[in-house]
Amino acid sequence: MVNPERIVEIVAYYRALEESAALRYHFRHADGEGGLWYIEAVPDRDELIVIKQAELTQAGRLHRYSWELLEDEHGGLTDQAIDPEVDPLEPISPEEFQRVWNS
Repeated sequence: MVNPERIVEIVAYYRALEESAALRYHFRHADGEGGLWYIEAVPDRDELIVIKQAELTQAGRLHRYSWELLEDEHGGLTDQAIDPEVDPLEPISPEEFQRVWNS
């Protein structure tokens, strides 16, 4: 089990990134099970950190993760930095990301 104090630190880190004025990057990724992942990321310490992540499953269910909900029984916000040069990510517009996030 994760130390509750560590959880507070993690939440504070992701919240600070989300509330920052950092430039946002938005991506989509199709997984091998027919789902689509939508990602909002910001640069931090020479890495691109995911601050919001939405999974639209093949069944049409939407799961959202951010500092407000790091994880649930379906999954969770990745704790790994992403690299658009290596990871199979498709750049999308901020509007497309927001449309999915807000649906």
